[in-house]
Amino acid sequence: MSALEDERLLWEDMERLEQAIADRVLEDPKHIRERLTRDHQIAQFLVHFRNQAKRAQVLRKDKDRKLASDIQKYTTGDPFQAFNEELAGIKSFHRRYPNEPVEDLERAYKRGPDEKAAAIAELESRFTGEEGCGRFFDLVALHEHYVNLQGVKNIRRIPYVQYIDIFDKFTLPECTLRYNDKMTDDYFKYITSLAKYLESFMERTKPLEDLKKLFESFDKEFEEAWEKDQVPGWEQNVQTGSTALEDDATKDDLFCADCEKAFKNENVYNAHLTGKKHIKAAELRKARGSSKETSNGTSASSANSIHRLKERVIAEREFRVRKLAAAMSTERSDTRVNVERRQGMTDKERQLEIDAMYAETDDKAGGPGAVDGGDDEDEEGKIYNPLKLPLGWDGKPIPFWLYKLHGLGVEFPCEICGNYVYMGRRAFDKHFNEPRHIYGLKSLGVTTTTLFREITKIEEAILLWQKITQNKKQEAQAVENVVQMEDSQGNVMPARIYHNLAKHGLL
Repeated sequence: MSALEDERLLWEDMERLEQAIADRVLEDPKHIRERLTRDHQIAQFLVHFRNQAKRAQVLRKDKDRKLASDIQKYTTGDPFQAFNEELAGIKSFHRRYPNEPVEDLERAYKRGPDEKAAAIAELESRFTGEEGCGRFFDLVALHEHYVNLQGVKNIRRIPYVQYIDIFDKFTLPECTLRYNDKMTDDYFKYITSLAKYLESFMERTKPLEDLKKLFESFDKEFEEAWEKDQVPGWEQNVQTGSTALEDDATKDDLFCADCEKAFKNENVYNAHLTGKKHIKAAELRKARGSSKETSNGTSASSANSIHRLKERVIAEREFRVRKLAAAMSTERSDTRVNVERRQGMTDKERQLEIDAMYAETDDKAGGPGAVDGGDDEDEEGKIYNPLKLPLGWDGKPIPFWLYKLHGLGVEFPCEICGNYVYMGRRAFDKHFNEPRHIYGLKSLGVTTTTLFREITKIEEAILLWQKITQNKKQEAQAVENVVQMEDSQGNVMPARIYHNLAKHGLL
């Protein structure tokens, strides 16, 4: 194959990829499983598109001058002779290799009959059952690791629901780990596993986002905070050279610098000073101090730099966990709600939920009961409706000229209906007799709704109703004043006043 044909094939492949991506973007799946399946397919197409673009760029540079020679052959010589030679070479190749499959780019990126089921199965293999196809976190193993850390296992066992709320808290009072506990290898493995899991979860649930740029911004923020000594829990105390663990204790606490432990009660603190653990810790601290004094400045500074480097690595993991947890706060809250919901379910209810989930998966993927060729019908029946036009009687979008003729693009909001927006004059005129508008008027105290046509503002409706009620009162008074009565002395008065005076014996 000539270099010119290679370049043409690359450009055709990229155009097919663009069309495949556009077809999938036009889809609007509502279920998270289908949406993630589509996003992962688009992400794979984008990776393939970038690779093909790089190959086309390398081919365009034409370092070996093959492309230039092919162009010269078709432009300077007889183009039909060059074409016939190329065609003869292709025929000769297929005569020698008759079973060689032909690459059909037109069908390469179209949905096959079994592609949907295979794509959903591949997506489900990316997540555990606890994650629910990317809706929830699966922190069960990390929770077990956390409760067995030194400094946590001897205090109290933290429930899984509470761990979901505090897994990104690394300072007092939520985190009971001391400085020495954080400097252990076990804690480093735990915090590294937690950060890697959150990164992996974000990559699996957000395949179309530029996560590399996001992670680089996290690193940049950490560098700035570390240089300014503003990383929570890892600030250095200039006077003592210790970390900010002592600052986490309240002013009323008694802090033991040798054991790095705070005490609320003075009697307990005094008893602690005579204990074997405290004496041993004090001797070790004193020995470390004397060794530092006797050692030369170079060795001491190198040891401090190595120690500070280890602190930096652990602090960077904690900082990243905080940022990732903040970026996925919705999934975190959904995880807590799901765990609390499942804890209140019986075994039978859980089994019914699992059966319903598998049944839904079979229906979506075209399971055993699905009709053959259903995917082909979906492909043929796919409606192209980028303008979101209303559907006609045949289930297809109405013509755009009809849409404009009826004014369906004009919005008519109604404040009485709860700021509901009606599209088109016909729907707006019709809604005045609908229950929604009548209920809104009755909520304002209006009983005669027929007089309030074309009234959409609450203030206008209230003013009109007040005017109507006032007019009714005036009309009633006018009717009462029509009938006149005369007493024995010749005084003329309305009938209502006459009867009231007669009732009280004042005539």
